[in-house]
Amino acid sequence: MEDLWEKCPQCKEVVYRKALEENLKVCPKCKHHFRLTAAERIALTADEMTFKELDPFLSPGDPLGIGKSYTEKCLEDEKKTGLKEAVLTGTAKIGGVSAVLGVMDFHYRGGSMGSVVGEKITRAIEAAVESQKPVVMITASGGARMQEGTLSLMQMAKTSAAVAKLNEAGLMYLCVLTDPTTAGVAASFASLGDVILAEPRALIGFTGQRVIEETIRQKLPPGFQLSEFFLTHGMIDLIVERRLLKETVARLLQYGKGGLS
Repeated sequence: MEDLWEKCPQCKEVVYRKALEENLKVCPKCKHHFRLTAAERIALTADEMTFKELDPFLSPGDPLGIGKSYTEKCLEDEKKTGLKEAVLTGTAKIGGVSAVLGVMDFHYRGGSMGSVVGEKITRAIEAAVESQKPVVMITASGGARMQEGTLSLMQMAKTSAAVAKLNEAGLMYLCVLTDPTTAGVAASFASLGDVILAEPRALIGFTGQRVIEETIRQKLPPGFQLSEFFLTHGMIDLIVERRLLKETVARLLQYGKGGLS
């Protein structure tokens, strides 16, 4: 019976799971947006049967030689999610517009960005430049993957350089920030979109509130790392409810630099 119900982390109400899924995993009582898997995101965003995955066989190694603990955790997440890494990339049509689509999945290692995540995102953007397509990137990440050390931090520069090439080619880059988008991902390719959208009450930021308060010795305003705060302070362009997301992305692509193809 427990599998029939789910407790909303925001309003604490118990919601019938089937009703929640029919509502695109948005709480019908408080509109809290539950986290989605990469497959659910693609089904929500891409036109039916148009997504074709890029680099499906890339999977993480153990570049720092941490050993069995890291390798086993990656294999556990692969079994749990069906993913080989924390991002899926591919080509798709969104509202009839051909685009390159990248979707991060928080359920795989907290959506953390290691060397393979950075490589897949970079390759996807390079494929977009080659095929003259716009890029839509949907983020969900706790940041750089600490088990890969400096190699994970290098992906910030690597992905940002790829976005710069996309911009030089005159192609649109659209980012959708979902809960959470933080740390190295927030400080690199997630913040470089020509247009940056976010879901309601998505956690966005570089580091946690407690760490910031202890560093600057000041109390931060309520909700300062939520998407609503970012919108008010001009750091994102629009907050879009999930049911309107595909329609909004498609409209932006049609009017954007990428155009119809």
